[in-house]
Amino acid sequence: MGVLLPVVFSLLAAFSNALATVLQRRAALTVPQSDSFRPGLILDLMRRPIWLGGILAVIVAGVGQAAALATGPLTLVQPLFVLELPLALLIASLIARERLPAGLWAAVGGVVAGLGLALVAASPGGNRTHVALDRWVPALVVSCTVVVALAAAGLRRPPGRARAGCLGAATAICYALTAALMKASMHILDDGGLDAFFTSWQTYAFAVTGIAALLLLEHAMQGGPLVASQPALTLGDATVSLALGIVLYEEHVRAGWWLLPQLAGVALIVLGVFALARGGVRTA
Repeated sequence: MGVLLPVVFSLLAAFSNALATVLQRRAALTVPQSDSFRPGLILDLMRRPIWLGGILAVIVAGVGQAAALATGPLTLVQPLFVLELPLALLIASLIARERLPAGLWAAVGGVVAGLGLALVAASPGGNRTHVALDRWVPALVVSCTVVVALAAAGLRRPPGRARAGCLGAATAICYALTAALMKASMHILDDGGLDAFFTSWQTYAFAVTGIAALLLLEHAMQGGPLVASQPALTLGDATVSLALGIVLYEEHVRAGWWLLPQLAGVALIVLGVFALARGGVRTA
């Protein structure tokens, strides 16, 4: 049960996030593109029921993710969100009533097989419940600096692959940081109850990074093709989450010869993700 619960909750959250991605992408393509960061984009989207449906799916995903992080390590939970891309593809194809070609089915199989191989070989472990402030500060400073730099670089470019890729990468870091902070908040809630939860800085920090991720995601999806934004988002979230789990929560993965199947799994994931993105996760 130690691994089963976080895996089940993570899969629920990944499915909900995939549904949210499809709905939000369809909504984002109905509003005019902007050349700079535009908070008013959210107000435009709020007038569209399909976007509100996507936000409801985001809320469900957040609950599932919180439950997963409360019961399992960050290095196990967040990599499972790689499944969002193949799930989004399947959902989008059902909505569009289109059959997937054999090549895309092979890519879906590659992502699933690669993820399974990498996680079994890595055997992520550890579930530290407290992270000292002196660990949080450098992680937050570095992460926020990179997010600002990527967002600024993306927004300086016209709509296209470079812009979408930069904003997708910035979104990925915000997602990973949100997950790391959410994990701390869930343990605070479990140990100290609602009073401790609502008086901890981590709770408000993950709310801020979550909102930043939402804003960046909408601009990434609007700013260029999914072939640029989705791989950066999918692979970046897993990679940064893995690093944060090890650095902040002192989680561990197997080393030595186990690195060979881990790298083979990662290679399958990368190839599958790029194949799915090139194949066009049609959400419009």
